[in-house]
Amino acid sequence: MRAWVAECVGTALLVMAVVGSGIMGDRLSGGNVAIALLANSIATGASLMAVIVMCAPVSGAHFNPLVSLANAFQGGLSWLTAAGYVAAQLIGGFLGVAAGNLMFGEPAFAVSHHVRAGWPQGLSEGVATFGLLSVIVSCSRRQPTRVPFAVGAYITGAYWFTSSTSFANPAVTLARSMTNTFTGIRPLDVPGFLIAQAVGALVATLLWGWLTPPLSDPETP
Repeated sequence: MRAWVAECVGTALLVMAVVGSGIMGDRLSGGNVAIALLANSIATGASLMAVIVMCAPVSGAHFNPLVSLANAFQGGLSWLTAAGYVAAQLIGGFLGVAAGNLMFGEPAFAVSHHVRAGWPQGLSEGVATFGLLSVIVSCSRRQPTRVPFAVGAYITGAYWFTSSTSFANPAVTLARSMTNTFTGIRPLDVPGFLIAQAVGALVATLLWGWLTPPLSDPETP
């Protein structure tokens, strides 16, 4: 139960950081989208590092259904525990988007009209999620103390080198469909993002599971 609560709170704080910094950056940038995105990416990456450090001792700080499912696939969690993680992350995502909206005088939930469609966006989400899971799987097996900083740095960078701005997280994607602000996504575009994220996560999990086997593996160099 403690782990599930930590996942809920951590995901909520992550989504608050994404949505809140997006609104703040958009309002203060004077219409300059580049400045708004810069503020959004830095705030998200920095907040993500802090929240991972905070929750890692309790739950492992997944905050992402794909990370939890990958962990279960590799034997790190039971499937029942992983299901609890996913439920907690989804609840946390919607709590976070409501808080982020309300802090800036927006409705708690408002269907987004922000169009994020087309194959370049889907490809971006696949690449972004592949990269995120690659960082997590590799670092967690070889350099676990560096995971918070590696993940935060990767997400900050991926905001800029992907056309989708790197959602890379189904819980965050679903939650962001309920904010009609800078970081929102139309519900119509959500399924394409989820499929691309799942494919990217699966490829990364299989590849890095092979490249970096557990240290107890007799074939590990």
